[in-house]
Amino acid sequence: MFKKLKSYRSLIILLCSIILGSILGLIFGEKITFIKPLGDIFLNLMFTLVVPLIFFTVTSAIASMSNLNRLGKILKYVFIIFIITSLVAAITMFITLKIVNPVSGDITLSESVVETLSVGDQIVKAVTVPDFYGLLSKSNVLPLIIFSILFGISLSLIGDGAEPVITKLNTLSKVMMKMVNLVMYYAPIGLCAYFASLVGEYGPSIIGSYAKGIIIYYILAIVYFVVFYSIYAYIAGGKDGLKNFWRHIVPSMITSLATQSSLATLPVNMETTDYMNIPKDVSKVTLSLGSTMHMEGSSMGAILKIMFVFALLGRPFTGVGNYLIAMLIAVLSAVVMAGVPGGGLIGETLIVSLYGLPSSAFAVIATIGILIDPPATMLNATGDIASSMLVTKLIDKKM
Repeated sequence: MFKKLKSYRSLIILLCSIILGSILGLIFGEKITFIKPLGDIFLNLMFTLVVPLIFFTVTSAIASMSNLNRLGKILKYVFIIFIITSLVAAITMFITLKIVNPVSGDITLSESVVETLSVGDQIVKAVTVPDFYGLLSKSNVLPLIIFSILFGISLSLIGDGAEPVITKLNTLSKVMMKMVNLVMYYAPIGLCAYFASLVGEYGPSIIGSYAKGIIIYYILAIVYFVVFYSIYAYIAGGKDGLKNFWRHIVPSMITSLATQSSLATLPVNMETTDYMNIPKDVSKVTLSLGSTMHMEGSSMGAILKIMFVFALLGRPFTGVGNYLIAMLIAVLSAVVMAGVPGGGLIGETLIVSLYGLPSSAFAVIATIGILIDPPATMLNATGDIASSMLVTKLIDKKM
């Protein structure tokens, strides 16, 4: 019991700080907004880490995958399944939130004026920058990710000669994560101050909006887990596949909820797929990559964050452009960034960057990420087993 509580310690502390800040906002109203700079300090510290964090973690992750080239056929199906299932998760959340508005009451956060561009200009600006120094800004996250991926691929193509560089990148990636961990010690103070000023300025109705959004996510996560993973298991192996999945999935489900870590659940997933008689070459590749590059819970979470903050800002979430960007962010959050250390931070910054949102939106969507983490991790980890079953079906034509 105490071990389980210990694994949730950080989450509990952050939740308590948010609750305390909300209470202070309710009690003191707008008078409490004087502590907002304490929250701004936290946001600025996190924003400062974004650029080096993205470059070192994404580049090292891509460059280190060179030893899987011989498994090209398996990898092809793995990525196809990862992308399709992530899109299914994102679309499911999108449809749900189109039916149920996550924001209660008449609340709008202030925001700066955003430059209006044509669709073509938006695409160019979203994926490229005119000069290298433009990559060194949190406003150009997607171009930085593309540059980091290309850099990592280039390193892997060089071969053994790139090993010293990859080793150093892995070390620098760990250094950046350690810095994130250090900054997170300040997170309870920063989030407490931010929520005190937020509730003080906008009133108690914003708390109801968070509660509604989180309830929607928890319910949908359970529905998605039961319905869609059953469908994937049935596609992979018919009735026998369905029985096989539900007979063995509980240990992975419990471990992921307790640890809130796909990587920590990986050994259990490996053991589970052995019991399910999934070929080892498929399970090792799918589960290893899945623990770092397949996050259906994160895909659903990305859509919730986007539509929640749009509603909070009083912006209409309409138009093909907005929808396509949302799906792109959802897939990137699920397949590119979620398994990268600090991937949630990168995804949240990407949302702010691509949509031209005010910096205050970052704390709003980061808080959602904290609150939905347990069920999101469960979907992320158990989804890797369902994906292993689908890849096996495609490779061996049977399960």
